[in-house]
Amino acid sequence: MLPNLLEFPVLYYGALRAGAIVVPMNPLLRAREIAHYLKDSGAVLLLAHDAVTGEAVEGKSAAGTDVSIIPVAAGSLSELLADVNEPAATVVGGDGDTAVILYTSGTTGPPKGAELTHTNLVRNSEIAARSLFDLTARDVVLDCLPLFHAFGQAVAMNTAISAGARFTLLPRFEPALALRAVEQRRVTMFAGVPTMYAAMLGAHAQRPDAFDTSSLRLCVSGGASLPVEVLNNFEKTFECQVLEGFGMSETSPVASFNHPDRPRKAGSIGTPIEGIEMSLADVVDGVGELCVRGHNVMKGYWGRPEATAETVKDGWLHTGDLARVDEEGYYYIVDRKKDLVIRGGYNVYPREIEEVLYEHPDVAEAAVIGLPDDVLGEEVAAAVALRPGASATPEELREFVRGQVAPYKYPRIVWVVDALPKGATGKILKREVADTRP
Repeated sequence: MLPNLLEFPVLYYGALRAGAIVVPMNPLLRAREIAHYLKDSGAVLLLAHDAVTGEAVEGKSAAGTDVSIIPVAAGSLSELLADVNEPAATVVGGDGDTAVILYTSGTTGPPKGAELTHTNLVRNSEIAARSLFDLTARDVVLDCLPLFHAFGQAVAMNTAISAGARFTLLPRFEPALALRAVEQRRVTMFAGVPTMYAAMLGAHAQRPDAFDTSSLRLCVSGGASLPVEVLNNFEKTFECQVLEGFGMSETSPVASFNHPDRPRKAGSIGTPIEGIEMSLADVVDGVGELCVRGHNVMKGYWGRPEATAETVKDGWLHTGDLARVDEEGYYYIVDRKKDLVIRGGYNVYPREIEEVLYEHPDVAEAAVIGLPDDVLGEEVAAAVALRPGASATPEELREFVRGQVAPYKYPRIVWVVDALPKGATGKILKREVADTRP
């Protein structure tokens, strides 16, 4: 449960070497969220950043599990390794053994742990390093993405390490700091989400001669669709190539990419990577659910065989994303089957936020949706119907949720309605909720 510090990769690879399973956790999680991770995974050891150990202790108490918590501070490696005289023996496990559990949510129920095997992660990183990014020991990879997330952890960290490249971190993204890091560390590859690219363009526009970014040759974008204008302006401004792709926790994570040696199509997630197949299921008017098969598909959801069977059928992972494919085999995401809000590249699952809102004594009904946002792509919004006689204000409801979930999740936009729109069966019609906003 660490931010982007040197301690993260050292402890991550150390745990894998010892034969343990790693469960990366966002250090911004609150006690109620931590409790679910600990209880569901059965973790026995939690390495938590010293700034959040209080929240971790509360989470442990709520989970009622026997987990040891070790505080980890920036620069504490020498202390952590004080008693280590020689490397521990490697515990050899099978390629199909679980290496990492990445928690991801769906439209119903609590977050589920996607089990990724050593084969899943090794092959994904090796293929990305070799056939997508052409990484060598001469490269320097800058990561501003959180390492607890599949993108930063696998696409940036694992890929850089597998290629023997230098891997450099920023604990927190700030556009000017990222550009300065590119200059000072002679960065050749940068990995980020669309909002980062827009922010870096803005920082450059304010001080066009302040940064020497001539070392930068390749950028990788994911997490959400990169606006075509941002992509073109970034490539022109920084004289580098920007590659977009598609992936998810359940696909370890890379499934498709705009390959550097093939024509790139703006707005497309490209074509499947080496060894991976993609197809569309239940196609209507050219649009169907995107399905993935190959070495990157997860082992399953930790402790949830029924959920696994619903998602992986005959070896095909059903992603929940609706897509189309053109005559040249390039795929395009057109909508999301899953009820999901992507805020600045982070996934926010409405059901989780709605459940918190329903815990407020004044709330009768709640619906959480995403509203378009020029900077973040989508902003989390909530429409709430109050119980008779209740008087909670939008500000009170927003602060109520804010105190119980990670900062990027709580709804910045909240409004109160007399009633939420419903269909004939009484189901809330999410597509009409935005229309109720004053």
